[in-house]
Amino acid sequence: MIIAGAGSGKTRVLTYRIIHMINNQVDPFNILSLTFTNKAAREMKKRIMEKVGHDAQNLWMGTFHSVFARILRIEAEKIGFPTNFTIYDSDDSKSLIKKIINEQNLDDKTYKPSLVLNRISSAKNNVFSVSDYLNHSELTNEDKMAGKPKIGMLYEIYQKRLKQSDAMDFDDLLFNTYLLLKNHPEALSKYQNKFKYVMVDEFQDTNYAQYIIVRKLAAAHENICVVGDDAQSIYAFRGANIQNILNFEKDYPDLKTFKLEQNYRSTKTIVGAANSVIANNRNQLKKEVWTENTGGEKIRLLRALSDNEEGAQVAQAIFEDKMNLHFKNKEIAILYRTNAQSRSLEEALRKLNIPYRIFGGLSFYKRKEIKDLLAYFRLTINPYDEEALDRIYNYPTRGIGKTTYEKLLVLADARTCTLWDVMQDINDREIDIATGTKTKINEFVTMMQSFSVLAKTQNAYDVASHIAQSSGLLKELFNDKTAEGVSQYEHIQELLAGIKEFSDGAQTALEAPSAELEQSETKLLNEYMQDIALLTDAETDDGNDDKVSLMTIHQAKGLEFKEVFVSGLEENLFPSQLAVNSRDELEEERRLFYVAITRAEKRLTLSYAMTRYRWGTLTGCEPSRFLEEINPEFLDALPVSDTKMSPTAIRQGNGVPSFSPNSFTKNNLKPVFKKPVAKQTDPKLFENFIPDDPKRIEIGMSVLHQRFGKGKVMQLEGNLPDLKATVNFEGEGQKQLLLKYARLKIVE
Repeated sequence: MIIAGAGSGKTRVLTYRIIHMINNQVDPFNILSLTFTNKAAREMKKRIMEKVGHDAQNLWMGTFHSVFARILRIEAEKIGFPTNFTIYDSDDSKSLIKKIINEQNLDDKTYKPSLVLNRISSAKNNVFSVSDYLNHSELTNEDKMAGKPKIGMLYEIYQKRLKQSDAMDFDDLLFNTYLLLKNHPEALSKYQNKFKYVMVDEFQDTNYAQYIIVRKLAAAHENICVVGDDAQSIYAFRGANIQNILNFEKDYPDLKTFKLEQNYRSTKTIVGAANSVIANNRNQLKKEVWTENTGGEKIRLLRALSDNEEGAQVAQAIFEDKMNLHFKNKEIAILYRTNAQSRSLEEALRKLNIPYRIFGGLSFYKRKEIKDLLAYFRLTINPYDEEALDRIYNYPTRGIGKTTYEKLLVLADARTCTLWDVMQDINDREIDIATGTKTKINEFVTMMQSFSVLAKTQNAYDVASHIAQSSGLLKELFNDKTAEGVSQYEHIQELLAGIKEFSDGAQTALEAPSAELEQSETKLLNEYMQDIALLTDAETDDGNDDKVSLMTIHQAKGLEFKEVFVSGLEENLFPSQLAVNSRDELEEERRLFYVAITRAEKRLTLSYAMTRYRWGTLTGCEPSRFLEEINPEFLDALPVSDTKMSPTAIRQGNGVPSFSPNSFTKNNLKPVFKKPVAKQTDPKLFENFIPDDPKRIEIGMSVLHQRFGKGKVMQLEGNLPDLKATVNFEGEGQKQLLLKYARLKIVE
């Protein structure tokens, strides 16, 4: 076991261990290396190839999901699946569970699809089958207590429908691999003897299913090497179990443990601050991370009046640091606890024309037009994929209405066969559907069958291009000349360009082909679909554009930047309000903060706001407890512990505070107040300024605001005390203000 501190080069250690084994005559076919991202696997394989040559192609290296998908494709028949089974992504799973909830006449507000899927995912990650779940009194009682007694039934129907479509979701890739090894001793023996050397990266992030599969595979030879850092275990919400790494010594009593404690990434200041924070966690494997790097600048701490002001300060600091320190945009990251925090940061960056990229926003492969074309590809490869069929049977419109489709579904259910079987048999006289509609269905079936024939021999790009044109999808988008239509057409063209690159032999596959799978020179469509089924948002980005990166801290795991901003360091935001009810939850939040700090190489800035809108209401905030845990010697300013103020109290100050990164000293974090701005407004109007009662404000009135100056009330919305006014200010434009906080004075 290698306990690797942040920035200690654990990927390098894994890489060189594999190189050492290959140089010492270990057959690469016998090495299994499991990672948590495709990007990490590709980078490691590239480094290994540079040292040992093409032998590295024979390694079994990739994510848990991609490697297990390979195994399942080879062994599919043993567990009752065809080798061309479909892999459902989260959107496909959600769509299917929504249908099932609707079919069962359940309230989707009680049985929220995401909640039901999370429950099913948790069951699979803990290797609970449907029967295990239904017979587990504790689980079923939990569902009853939560007012959701039918989750077990939904799990059962969901699995039946997946099987009917010859499909697996992401969790099934783990669960079905577990079942394969558990129920088929010959398969277990085969892979135990094949994988004589098992290596696992980021072991602290493994869930129970991953852990138990790894144990089974390594049981014969017990030559297992795991690398991880318990201080960076931040995925409990996905089922990751920190006990896997904390208790590893109990599993293997003759274990050898090595600690990598030298940080090569960050300055002494950043390393020291991270150590002082993580020292507050009780549940950890003790280590002392250190560095020989320079001391570096102290950590900058920004306090803002509001989240918008926080965004402005962060953007301004980035602008100044780029000018003064010559950082490139791509060397800078802004991290936050939740995706919702990005809005104010985005607005501020736009105002200063700082280009940025959001990770975790709408992925290219999640766009509707892309998913539509991919659904055609999926149905071409596997005609029993009902989620794909449901998406495209009448898109573009081809005269097969929803009523007809529902009739076919009922008929398939009555005949206990698949929807595709019914559509292929549409000329059956017993099927009561209009002749014209039957013709349309026949045409659709014939078209899809022709696609399937081509896909077996033609290269992926030729088939994909033919499908895009013959299906009518490309023409549909080309004829839509709206900005959205043009954009969608361009996205399809970009997808086809990517398939062309794949067909021409660019190495985009996640692993080298296994010895068990026959590979032709022609890159087929099913190979392309297998390739992209396992991609993640961040990994589809080319990474070449010079843009500031915005992402949640969870998404930043494993990345590093010269300069990092961590925003929103407030109680009930970070640590999250949902994670302060137990020590385990709070310690995970602290590990998350540790991860955020250790992403920075040269410069780190932490920020928080005194007020923030939550659920439409402006609320006072106080600094995060984590700020108090940083040793003060590493900060250029100290957090103010008494900053929790009511919005009204804040508004009653003399104008609006403005902050500059340079306006703080170590022992004084008070805002520097500026006089009211009131552009283009006679200063005499502000003498003896007393705001009027909001009840008196009417449309058409001239009013005075201490910051925006003179303006005219254009519109009033809502009711007191939450009445909003739209005011057109001279030189400032229209602003929407909540009257109870706006402090407007009526002027003649």
